Amino acid sequence: MGGEPSDVGERTAYVESTARAGDDETRTRRVPTMWTGLPGCWSVLPRSACDSHVRGHRHRHYRLARRTHSSSRRPPTPGGSFCLVDDGKPESPGREARPPHPRWPSRSASRQRHVRHTSEHADARDQIEATPMSDLHVYDTTLRDGAQQEGLNLSVVDKLTIASHLDDLGVGFIEGGWPGANPKDTEFFARAATELTLHNATLAAFGATRRAGGQASTDPLVRALLDSQAPVVTLVAKSHIGHVERALRTTGAENLEMIRDTVSFLRGEGRRVFLDAEHFFDGYAVDRAYALEALHAALESGAEVAALCDTNGGMLPGQVWDVVTDVVAALGLDPTGADARLGIHCHNDTGCAVANSMAAVDAGATHVQGTINGYGERTGNANLVTVVANLQLKEGVSVMEPHRLQESTRISHAISEITNVPAYSRQPYTGASAFAHKAGLHASAIKVDPDLYQHLDPKHVGNDMRMLISDMAGRASVELKSRELGLELDSQNEADGVLVQKVLAMVKDLELRGYTFDAADASFELLLRREIDGALPAFFEVESWRVITDSQSEGEALSEATVKLTAGGKRVLRTGEGNGPVNALDHALRLALAPAYPEVEHLELIDYRVRILDAAHGTDAVTRVLIETSDGETTWETIGVAPNILEASWRALVESVTYGLLRAGVPAR
Repeated sequence: MGGEPSDVGERTAYVESTARAGDDETRTRRVPTMWTGLPGCWSVLPRSACDSHVRGHRHRHYRLARRTHSSSRRPPTPGGSFCLVDDGKPESPGREARPPHPRWPSRSASRQRHVRHTSEHADARDQIEATPMSDLHVYDTTLRDGAQQEGLNLSVVDKLTIASHLDDLGVGFIEGGWPGANPKDTEFFARAATELTLHNATLAAFGATRRAGGQASTDPLVRALLDSQAPVVTLVAKSHIGHVERALRTTGAENLEMIRDTVSFLRGEGRRVFLDAEHFFDGYAVDRAYALEALHAALESGAEVAALCDTNGGMLPGQVWDVVTDVVAALGLDPTGADARLGIHCHNDTGCAVANSMAAVDAGATHVQGTINGYGERTGNANLVTVVANLQLKEGVSVMEPHRLQESTRISHAISEITNVPAYSRQPYTGASAFAHKAGLHASAIKVDPDLYQHLDPKHVGNDMRMLISDMAGRASVELKSRELGLELDSQNEADGVLVQKVLAMVKDLELRGYTFDAADASFELLLRREIDGALPAFFEVESWRVITDSQSEGEALSEATVKLTAGGKRVLRTGEGNGPVNALDHALRLALAPAYPEVEHLELIDYRVRILDAAHGTDAVTRVLIETSDGETTWETIGVAPNILEASWRALVESVTYGLLRAGVPAR
């Protein structure tokens, strides 16, 4: 391997190993491995080769996971969801509990603020006592770093609208973009000065340190940061000596001077300055001393925040905790943040962006960066809503006013509409499936107490519990779903019990034929109402429909659909055209219904999905169609299954319109 590096004591890692504890119980522990001397590389060596360098230098180790990370939790208490409790004992055998972070309450206090979910405390279920707000910075970079996501393109109006939503959410800082680097961001700051009123957040402009060999006062991009009128400027600077030498093509000393000069100049112009230390964790692994010197240069020049960036997204929580712990100690930062703050900026390439952010805060960071919905290049950034919800609802750190956190689901989905990036249904806390339950076993328990299969009450983040109906459903699932829809059914009542059993049998039979009601709530509600009321309102009666698709020469194929139906007591025949057969059917159906039901003009088909169920049957396979429709306020999904794709589409269309009219309270005419 060659010669050993002289600072091996400062560059060690830990790998998993098992050791036999005194009670003969096998436990996992960490053993050190030697630094190879190659950037970003680790090599496993015997423990004896490293022990002499390790003893007495705990905070200086770059480890894969820390032994003192206080993440161990007691099991959930009986009869309730995940509750944090405190018994006054160290969190694991043989180890003293770490002291709480000075900036916010200890975990012991936070555990006591979580109310046990028991029958004796039913009226206090999932209520968290009011606690003093912490002064942890919540910094959103959706409009800059999040906008780098593939396929995401924001207009200036989009950015202004998203900024308003983020302000409503209660974030402390909104990074608006890089003025001077592109015209759109320059226009954003110009318009924000007159069109954007922020009540909670402070606007920040992003930029870079001056060029090598120049002066900050005359650098055009630094001047553009001043011209943006943003009260906060966030500078990106190199902290990785390899990037300094190979990307910037300058010396380490000049890079430090670039940081000092730019920060000092902006501070002299009355701006608050935050520093994003790019590639900090990778740079720390290569040259710890230089990475720390870059932070020191910024802080001694007047920067308020030095944010450690996991730019490549390759870190794990234990690594982050160890590095942040070391940096806090090495820089001698006041943990109350009286002099300066340490921040964290994580990318999600290992799937750990949120966990890494939490680990950094746990280790002493008091400034957290992220994006709404985890937007960002490659695999995205830390999802800021998830980080905040974890800190506030799990750790007891009061980051936002509770009523603002309760808006997080609405705001998350509203921003998804603006970005035109479909909301991820399985997103923690705010996803449509975050509190959805499908299995009959879950439903039976939830019927007794919703908290038995939920980690918290979804109302804390503005979400709702949903019951999914499928072939896995039981009687309790149908009962709970009917209650969710405002149709009370009680299996203890003999008539209701028979009805529940009948509906359950129908659902299981239909799902055998290809239906999937867990993805089509509206279709299930129509089925349930049909069985409860005996029939659905007769809004219209279809006589027939047909579709013709025609293409001439090399021109585009156009479709024409004809629909015959009776509505409002009149027989109607209408023809609609479209760029496809389903589009043409949709137009023809609306045209036929509009005279009797003008309300259909507000309905819009917004998504159409097809699934071939029996692919082995080839072109004669059964087809499932799911259609999502909106009335401008909410959306619903309906389903159609048939051997013919057009027939399946027609069934889903008819149910979609029927549900829309029923939901709007329109009487049959």
